[in-house]
Amino acid sequence: LTLSRAAKTLSGGEAQRIRLATQIGSNLMGVLYILDEPSIGLHQRDNFKLINTLHRLRDIGNTVIVVEHDEETIRSADYIVDMGPGAGVHGGQIVAEGKLDQIMENRKSITGKYLSGKLSIKVPKKRRIPKDFIIIRGAKENNLKEIDVHLPIGVLCGITGVSGSGKSTLMNQTLIPSLKTEFDIRVDKIGKLSSIEIPEIIKSVIVIDQSPIGRTPRSNPATYTKVFDEIRHLFASTIEAKTRGYKAGRFSFNVKGGRCEACRGAGVLQIEMNFLPDVYVQCEECKGKRYNKETLSVFYKGKNIAEVLDMTVEEATSKFENIPRIYRKLKTLMDVGLGYIKLGQSSTTLSGGESQRVKITRELSKNKSGHVVYLLDEPTTGLHFDDTKRLIKVLNNLVEKGNTVYIIEHNLDVIKNCDYLIDLGPEGGDAGGQIMAIGTPEKISEEDKSYTGEFLRKLFKNSEMKTKVAKVQ
Repeated sequence: LTLSRAAKTLSGGEAQRIRLATQIGSNLMGVLYILDEPSIGLHQRDNFKLINTLHRLRDIGNTVIVVEHDEETIRSADYIVDMGPGAGVHGGQIVAEGKLDQIMENRKSITGKYLSGKLSIKVPKKRRIPKDFIIIRGAKENNLKEIDVHLPIGVLCGITGVSGSGKSTLMNQTLIPSLKTEFDIRVDKIGKLSSIEIPEIIKSVIVIDQSPIGRTPRSNPATYTKVFDEIRHLFASTIEAKTRGYKAGRFSFNVKGGRCEACRGAGVLQIEMNFLPDVYVQCEECKGKRYNKETLSVFYKGKNIAEVLDMTVEEATSKFENIPRIYRKLKTLMDVGLGYIKLGQSSTTLSGGESQRVKITRELSKNKSGHVVYLLDEPTTGLHFDDTKRLIKVLNNLVEKGNTVYIIEHNLDVIKNCDYLIDLGPEGGDAGGQIMAIGTPEKISEEDKSYTGEFLRKLFKNSEMKTKVAKVQ
C-alpha cells in the first residue's frame, strides 16, 4: 500500500490488518483481540506473515480469538471451537472443541473431516479448452507494466497473484469497463490500454460482487430472485383469491390494496433518531406480517403469504416442489448453500458472501443462451470448505451453459478447479503488474517464478489426484 492511499479504497481485510498493525506497535498486554476473517484478500504467501503476527500478539501476553475459514489459520490455532452442525436454523451448536487432533477425530465435525482429508474438494478429471480469447494489449493502468493478455472464453478462468499484484486493476478497471462500453453501458473510466479485441460471440457482461442486493428492509431474496412474482401468481390462482377478485398485485407488500397501510408493507416502522442511525420497530398493526387481515385469509396448502415469506428456502423447496417455475429458482438457492435463509429475510441482514450467492442464483435461474462474461472477485469470502465445494459446482454450471466465468481468487481449492489461470506478480504494488504464468493449474505449478505455482505444486504433491491433462498452449 502507498501511505497516501484513501482509506475508503481499502478492502475489509486490508483495513483490519492496518488496525492490527497499530496494536502490535503498542505492545499492550492482557488484551482480548477478536478478529473476523483477517485473511480476506491474502495470498497464501502472505498468510503465514499474518499468522506469525497473531502468534506474536499471543506471545506477549494477549488472547486472540479469530473467526476464520482459512485452513492454515485453523491449523495454526492452539484451540478450536467448531460451530454447526449446519447453517441458519440447522446451526447454533458447538459441534467440537479442543486441539486440532481432537477436531479431526470428531465424527460430527464437517470442518474436522475436511482437515483430516476424509472429505476434500477434488481436482477435476478434465479441463475445458478455451473457445477463443479476448485480447488486451498494452494495459498500463496503476501498476500494470504495459502487458498483453489473452483472456480465454468459454472456461472457468482464475486470475491469481499476491495481494496488490494488479488483479483488480486488470479485471475491474480495464477489462470490465471496456466490455461494458462495447455493449453501450456507461462507465466512468476505462483503465489505460493500447487496444482490445472482443470476439463477436460475447453478448453481455455481468459483475457479481458482494455489494448488498438492496439497501432497505423491503428488499429480500424472494423479490431479488423474482421467485416472489411466481408465488404471488400462485396465490392469485387459488379459488379463494379468484372468488374475491384478488389479482397477483394484491399479494405484493409494495402496492396499496393488500398490504398493511400502517407500515406500508414494510412490517416495521422507521424512527428517525436525528444524530444516531434510524431505528426500526415492529409494526403494531400487522405484527410484522406486512399484509392486512383480508390478504392473510387466503391460503395455499395451509399457509398464507406472510407464512410463506417466513419459510426458509429449504422448507419452501419441499412446499413448492410440484410447481416447476418456483421450484427451479428455490433449488438453485439450495445449490449455492443458502437453504437456511428465509424467503422474506431483509436483504440488509445478509452478509456480502450471501448477497453474492443470491446474485449467482438470479443469473443461474435465467434461461439464457449463454455467451455472457461473468466476473467474481473473491467469492469464497466467508465460505466454509463445504460451501466452497458447492460454489465451485455452481460456477461450473454457469460455464456449462456456454458462459465465461473470470474469478479473482486466492483460495487454492477454487484455483485448482479452474480450467485456465492467469497469474500476476511477482510482488504487490510497483514490483507487480507483470504476467508470471498462464495455462492450466498443472502448467502453472511447474513455473518456478510464480508464488501461486509454488503453492499449487505443494498441493498437487499432497494430492494423488493430479489430472493428466494435455497442457493448453
